Amino acid sequence: MTQIARRLTVLSALIAGSLLLQGCLVGAVVGTAGAVVGGTARATGAVVGAGFDAVTTSDEETRAKREREQRDYEREQRRCEQRRANGQRC
Repeated sequence: MTQIARRLTVLSALIAGSLLLQGCLVGAVVGTAGAVVGGTARATGAVVGAGFDAVTTSDEETRAKREREQRDYEREQRRCEQRRANGQRC
């Protein structure tokens, strides 16, 4: 029985050790990948910033779009009222 207990202890120690080593390996890989990504992010920061500016809209553009949509809505309402006056459906 002692020999079985000893073998189980050694086996469990080996399994635990291999799991711990896998964690270290994964940590090393993740750390290296983070360093690579961080370096390239600094190099392309200007490009990303310019792309972000191209995608976002200014307050003036937003206001102009809102006004345009309001005019379109009012125009559609007038057309609908004219159709109703002529006995048609909107």
